[in-house]
Amino acid sequence: MRTARSPVDPEGLDPATGEALAPGARAVYVTPSHQFPLGVTMTMRRRLALIDWARRNDAWIIEDDYDSEFRYAGPPLAALQGLDDSGRVIYLGTFSKVLFPGLRIGYAVVPERLLARMVALRSQSDRQPPTFAEAALTDRLREGHFSAPPPRARRSARMARDGLVSGLRSGSGNGLEVAVPDQGLHLIAQLSPDARDVELSAAAKAAGIGTRPLSSMYVSQPPRQGLVIGFSGFASEDLHLAGSRLAALIGGSGT
Repeated sequence: MRTARSPVDPEGLDPATGEALAPGARAVYVTPSHQFPLGVTMTMRRRLALIDWARRNDAWIIEDDYDSEFRYAGPPLAALQGLDDSGRVIYLGTFSKVLFPGLRIGYAVVPERLLARMVALRSQSDRQPPTFAEAALTDRLREGHFSAPPPRARRSARMARDGLVSGLRSGSGNGLEVAVPDQGLHLIAQLSPDARDVELSAAAKAAGIGTRPLSSMYVSQPPRQGLVIGFSGFASEDLHLAGSRLAALIGGSGT
């Protein structure tokens, strides 16, 4: 199997560019609701174009909708799977983020013609699934306790995001730009082009602040300099403090 990479712009993945780069592609893996790591959302015209590509080429779309439940502004986004009328989308989701991380249960919504094959592959890859947790979760779903994501979880994540953003912005003038995401559980703190995000991430780790260097996820050159920062699982006050410390660290580095 060969893989090809397709660039992402403010509208998300560009199907036309992807098709030009890999004209014989049989599948595409996308995170249209909240692209990782940049966090952009695929526009409706790009979504429809991607579905059209899959239909024309008898190809598959693997839609990883890993945190769409955490949307803080605007109406819910339409999944590719809900827009598709040709059975070309394999939809992946997880309960780990909306319930609790230790649950470690995901799910797939697959076209009927792939169901038997997917079940067979699943049995070969993991012969000991967490049946006790799965049964408890199934009862919760059947009893209607999970018709929508818990509002408290979304509210808590939004407060955490705002706390981190306010802390990061406390160090104005240090070359740090923070894009406030409307969705998801991480954000990008963009640095000046001459910054060294790998070194900054290591320094942040030494100071007890977990980040990931954005440049390490880039294929094109030169890579953008920035820090990928998650904000789930922490109180807003703690994230404000961590953001302030990180802003001071970046300012002290001269970036």
